[in-house]
Amino acid sequence: MGIPLFWLLASWLLASFVVLRYHINLGTAVFLHVTIGRIYSTRLDLLPLLWRLPSLRQLLILLARRVYNHRWTYWGNLHNGLSFQLSAGTTSDFRVEVYYFCVAFIRSRNTRSDRIVISGFGCLTPLGNTREELWDGFRTARSGIRRISAFDPSQFRVQIAGEVRGTDPFQVLHSKERPHVSRTAALAVVAARQALEDARLNPEVLNLDERRRIGVIFGSGGGGLEFTERQYAHWFRGEPKKASVYTIPSSTTGTLSSEISMAFKLHGPSHVVSTGCTSSTDALFYACDAIVSGRADVMVSGGADAPLAPGILAGFCLMRVLTESWNDDPEKGSRPFSADRDGFVLGEGAWVYVVETEKSAKARGARIYAEILGYGSTCDAFHRVRLDESGIEPARAMEIALEDAGLRRGDIDYVNLHGTGTELNDRIETRAIKHCFGEVASRIPMSATKSMLGHPQGASGAAGLSAVLFAMAEGLIPPTLNLEHVDPQCDLDYVPLTPRKTRVRYALANCIGFGSKNSALVLGNG
Repeated sequence: MGIPLFWLLASWLLASFVVLRYHINLGTAVFLHVTIGRIYSTRLDLLPLLWRLPSLRQLLILLARRVYNHRWTYWGNLHNGLSFQLSAGTTSDFRVEVYYFCVAFIRSRNTRSDRIVISGFGCLTPLGNTREELWDGFRTARSGIRRISAFDPSQFRVQIAGEVRGTDPFQVLHSKERPHVSRTAALAVVAARQALEDARLNPEVLNLDERRRIGVIFGSGGGGLEFTERQYAHWFRGEPKKASVYTIPSSTTGTLSSEISMAFKLHGPSHVVSTGCTSSTDALFYACDAIVSGRADVMVSGGADAPLAPGILAGFCLMRVLTESWNDDPEKGSRPFSADRDGFVLGEGAWVYVVETEKSAKARGARIYAEILGYGSTCDAFHRVRLDESGIEPARAMEIALEDAGLRRGDIDYVNLHGTGTELNDRIETRAIKHCFGEVASRIPMSATKSMLGHPQGASGAAGLSAVLFAMAEGLIPPTLNLEHVDPQCDLDYVPLTPRKTRVRYALANCIGFGSKNSALVLGNG
């Protein structure tokens, strides 16, 4: 018995719904071509299993195997090129086939039962100490690089940095606590308070069980190094009694998340990820994982670093990775992808996000900034500082993130680059982008916000994420400053000098760090 024209049209309408709802291009979408055939009785036994499948990939592989074995007559293709068929001989069979296929597709999207979103954002940065001030800096293409004021840098060949100014983060702490807390932790606590308020989440009105479901997973490269240096200075000056009794615990990187947990009485998991420049990118993934796995309902995540101290600056100067050419014109110092770049500029700050399910955020009326769709991470396994010049592993991290998000290369509307301003890093990142995105690489706008902020070390990923959220919210891509003369070997679209108006639906934030580590996040416009 043939299938009526009505059901043929209905199948195409349903396929179109999947295309529009899940942003799959028509040329690569699910095509349901209905022909006359017979349904195998074993097919119906498969439906309950399809209903429970957590992964679209598993679904397609299973369907493909059934296709191969039984030669069904409904053909389809998804963006990864895996073909499948569905078949039915009657109207009722056809409805069952299509309904259960679409249910399985929807339920398996990105292996998640609910969208994981960013619902709150707070920051203290070289461009400003609120989200509005930071975004205004992006909007007006300002630089936050200045001469260092935290100490006298005259004895150093490098005298500029991206410094948090105009606020004292220690003011939120009790006067007795201030001598025992690192600047990194103080910055993080203030930014976390902003993020929680932005997410309409007030821990003070929550009961104990609710606070046990809120955790902290934070990223930092140096943690309390600046605090450690301050304490050791007392010892070297012969005044050990002035050193904090908490010199050891407050110097450890792991204390950072504890300070946030203690400040807001959050009893969920409390961890710090310290993987160099990729720390906060990795932390955001682990925060998402805690929610997906059911270990927490809400996570406070992001990154903070405060590497501005004489000893730390001296260490970076020894590596000869900082620019020494712009002490008299600090705003011109950070020059990613420029032909005359000669090193990066240190930066500090805190960028903190509230991560939770869309359902949880909407229940409080919180703003949805973006959905976190995918994550990828690799290691060059090459050198503790120098990068493998092939760019293969950074490219693979981005490819994994795209695959995890269920997107194709051409779906990305913006890439926020690691873009430090060192000759080698920028060249290799350009090469990695080309490896990953192939022929579409030159058509994707991308920018390096370190040209405005400096390099905040382990907070780099979280800092780049703030530029992605800005681009999605305002339809305006922040530019790469100081890019008057592009390096011929860096020949992509870096959005030089001025912001660019464009719609950003999907974006990728890339990080490349010390120790040959590479991480990338893919986000969708919430």
